Amino acid sequence: MKVALIGATGFVGSAVLKELLARGHEVVALARNPGKLEAQAGLSVRQADVRQADQVAAALQGVDAVVSAYNPGWGVAGLYDEFLQGSRAITQGVKQAGLTRLLVVGGAGSLYAAPGVQIVDTPEFPQAWKAGALAAREALNLIRQESSLDWSFLSPAVHLEPGERRGHYRVSLDTPVMDAQGPAHISTADLAMAIVDELEQPRHIRRRFTVGY
Repeated sequence: MKVALIGATGFVGSAVLKELLARGHEVVALARNPGKLEAQAGLSVRQADVRQADQVAAALQGVDAVVSAYNPGWGVAGLYDEFLQGSRAITQGVKQAGLTRLLVVGGAGSLYAAPGVQIVDTPEFPQAWKAGALAAREALNLIRQESSLDWSFLSPAVHLEPGERRGHYRVSLDTPVMDAQGPAHISTADLAMAIVDELEQPRHIRRRFTVGY
C-alpha cells in the first residue's frame, strides 16, 4: 500500500515508519519540517501543517490509507486544544481527500479500569499526562461519530515503552490487556506491528481496540 503517516518522527510514529518500510509499503510522511526525516528508500515527505484540513487533504493525494500518530507533544502549552484541533483537521482532511481508511493511535486513558470508570478518571492517573489523555478520549468520542470513514482507533497498552520487536501481542477492545501483575506492557515496535497488521488485514473497522503482551 501507499500509506500516509502523520507523526513519523514521534515516539510511536518512528516505529510505525520502520515497520511499514520493512514490510514493503510505500510511505508518505506529512511533516511541518520535512528536514527532520532522513531520506530512505520507500519514503517520501510532503510538507503540511496537520492542524489545517486543507493542507492535510492536499498532502494525502494518491495514498491508500492514513495512519495518524499525531501528538503535539506532552509539554506543549494548550495541549488539549491543540490536540483536538489537529485531530479534527486530520479527520476532515482525510474526508476532503476522498479517502476512507484512517487508523488513529490514541491513548490508554480512555480504556476502562472498571465498569463505567475510565483510567484517566481514576485518582492515581498522573496529572502530567491528563490533558493529553483527556484530549485523546475526546478524539475517540469524535471519531466514533464518523460514519463515512473506515476508521480504527488503537489505544496502546497502559505501559508503552521502547524495546525489541517480540513479534506477538494480545488484543482487547475497551479494557486493557492484563497479565499476572496487572495491565500489560508493550513495546513501540510491537505496537507498530499491530498497527500495520490492522492496515493489512482490518479486523476493527469503526472500533477501538488495544494491544499488549
